[in-house]
Amino acid sequence: MVRPTQISLHGHRLSYRECGSGPLLLLVHGITNSSASWEPVLDELGEHFTIVAPDLLGHGDSAKPRGDYSLGASASLLRDLLIALGHEKATLVGHSLGGGIAMQFAYQFPERIERLVLVASGGLGRSVTPFLRAATLPGSELVLPLLASKPLVDAGAKVGRWLSAAGLRAGSGMTEVATGFATLQDLDTRRAFIHTARSVIDFGGQRIDATDKLYLAQAIPTLLVWGDRDPVIPVRHAIRAHEQMPGSRLKIFEGAHHFPHHDEPAGFSEALRDFVATTEPAQPDEARIRRLVLERSAAQEGSVPRGRSER
Repeated sequence: MVRPTQISLHGHRLSYRECGSGPLLLLVHGITNSSASWEPVLDELGEHFTIVAPDLLGHGDSAKPRGDYSLGASASLLRDLLIALGHEKATLVGHSLGGGIAMQFAYQFPERIERLVLVASGGLGRSVTPFLRAATLPGSELVLPLLASKPLVDAGAKVGRWLSAAGLRAGSGMTEVATGFATLQDLDTRRAFIHTARSVIDFGGQRIDATDKLYLAQAIPTLLVWGDRDPVIPVRHAIRAHEQMPGSRLKIFEGAHHFPHHDEPAGFSEALRDFVATTEPAQPDEARIRRLVLERSAAQEGSVPRGRSER
């Protein structure tokens, strides 16, 4: 097991795990989770890569301040962590909420990203599990303590262990959901969860949608990884995003759920190794990005961008 260490960034405690050697992978977990959610693949990936896996603010052993839990704020914090640890660039691997943060990082700091891996990622469509939609409702603060109560959490973990023992893949996902619920017993963690959820979700579903900018992803090697039985964010989001991201790759694990790196750790690690080995790191190219933006604007408006002439 890789032990977490801590660093202070902007006066806040940030916990992270670091191991391995080689090209840098920055692993970004999902909502209610922590860097511990990557444990099933840390040893394998650490044999080929340098791994940095932080606990986002409001999660795990990191601080839970009153503050900004938006995707942009989280992306900026990841940038600052890279700087503090002496890393210039990374391949970002984002799971669920972490996928949305990874995409925001790529948008804000294109000079610091080499590749993008989106694992059961948010930000690619409206649909999301009803529980997360309900967590954004007024008064959810009063209900969450009941859902996070020890008897319910213990029951969820026990179901997960039973399913795992029976060889059913749903086991790891159930256990991870129960582990996430358990963190909400703490008041500060619960407040941070609500702020985080409301920053990206409303009762109608996900309200942060990156699909209008996916055409820019052709400047960054991108891999989408999903389970075809994901009950939290449906696999159709991955299929549609793959079609909208020129040059992207898509890996779908049959029978896997919302945590494909738990259901298929060996296959997940192999997919990442192959992706990194067979792609070149993205190179900052502001002229190319400008051209893509202007061409898309022209296509949508049916006009010629300013500064260009018709031919």
